[in-house]
Amino acid sequence: MTLTEKILARAAHRKSVEPGDNIWVDVDVLMTHDICGPGAVNVFYQKFGRDAKVWDPDKLVIIPDHFIFTKDQRSHENINQVRTFAREQGVKYFYDTGEGFDGTWATMSNGYKGVCHIALAQEGHNRPGEVLFGTDSHTCTSGAFGEFATGIGDADAALIMGIGKLWVKVPPTMKFVVHGKLPTYLMAKDLILYIIGDIGIGGATYQAMEFAGEAVQQLSVEEKMTLCNMVIEAGGKNGVIEPNEEVLAYVHERTSQPFQVVKSDADAKYRVVKEYDAAKIDPVVAKPHSPDNRDFAKNLGGVKINRAYIGSCTGGKITDFRAAAKVLQGQRVSVETFIVPATREIYDQLHSEQVNGRTLAQLFKDAGCIGPEPPGCQACLGGPVDTIGRANKDEVVISSTNRNFTGRMGSKQAQIYLASPYTVMASAIRGRITDPREFLG
Repeated sequence: MTLTEKILARAAHRKSVEPGDNIWVDVDVLMTHDICGPGAVNVFYQKFGRDAKVWDPDKLVIIPDHFIFTKDQRSHENINQVRTFAREQGVKYFYDTGEGFDGTWATMSNGYKGVCHIALAQEGHNRPGEVLFGTDSHTCTSGAFGEFATGIGDADAALIMGIGKLWVKVPPTMKFVVHGKLPTYLMAKDLILYIIGDIGIGGATYQAMEFAGEAVQQLSVEEKMTLCNMVIEAGGKNGVIEPNEEVLAYVHERTSQPFQVVKSDADAKYRVVKEYDAAKIDPVVAKPHSPDNRDFAKNLGGVKINRAYIGSCTGGKITDFRAAAKVLQGQRVSVETFIVPATREIYDQLHSEQVNGRTLAQLFKDAGCIGPEPPGCQACLGGPVDTIGRANKDEVVISSTNRNFTGRMGSKQAQIYLASPYTVMASAIRGRITDPREFLG
């Protein structure tokens, strides 16, 4: 069996499963947030009764993160609703913004963590061999830890709240092997944009995407999260990578809960195996308005930009900001450039980690960047009208986020290009899309 099939078989208490099997699986973790949480809660009470209790309050994780830093009161009401639910149910892992929160960082509770997909990992909720569902399409990020993780709707989440199980169809697995050593000018974002450009946004619909090869295992834990994060942009059911010692060390540092490492069998059957040579991949850019509209930074030097954005679950990790700082090399940006860490932990790291006597936060400020802004999803989802980074109709944005659909970051007329933090910062300096090799050699 493949890694995905093995995990699902364990969760279904079966010796084996095959693609197409419909099975009930036990759920190890259910995650929801401020956007989908209220809907899931309402369905739960409607179907199970107003006095119903969730199947296991310690396996439910609630992380407000999407519409946070806004004066929009309806957004704040969403947080109030999940707060009330968490109290009623005795939910241990509710990372609250605080009752005194008014949409500003100054009033934020210390319990607030930031973007759910990164906070899950940092708080020890990602563990190899487990099954994790979340009411967000980018829940697949957690597959970087060798677990089955995928996004679901409010009704499915409500069912899990009630019985701790979900009816799942076992997906076939596509295997993507990236051979060779990763060139110093490439990041995981380049790899996943290259793969999505190869198979298309529907190329992995309801299939597991398993990543392997020297270049993949060379990636840091955070970079593996980037790789799995974007499988949904190819239609994937889940993304997964066999955990190596670095991943296991990361997990052990953050949780004492037991887990079982799972690996694919040598004779596992894959729907398709696609192989790539890392040395033959150039820095990739996804042009408007689709993540599979693939091109290369070297071909797009004539595209002028007027905004750059480094942030989100995909591109707002400390690894991403270290990469951006490596490109800066004491230079200044020539366009409005936002620095938006994904979580509080990363925000603090930006203000403590130093490069040549300056913190990363100061380095970005000295370069003319805006931020670091408070951690959250922010402009990646557009959000309320006062969300930072909301694009205007004439804007051309290069971003380290995961989607460039029409209207994704605000105006439907805005042009959004996706790229790695290397390419985003190189472009911010030049004011046009720029191959980062101009700075990295």
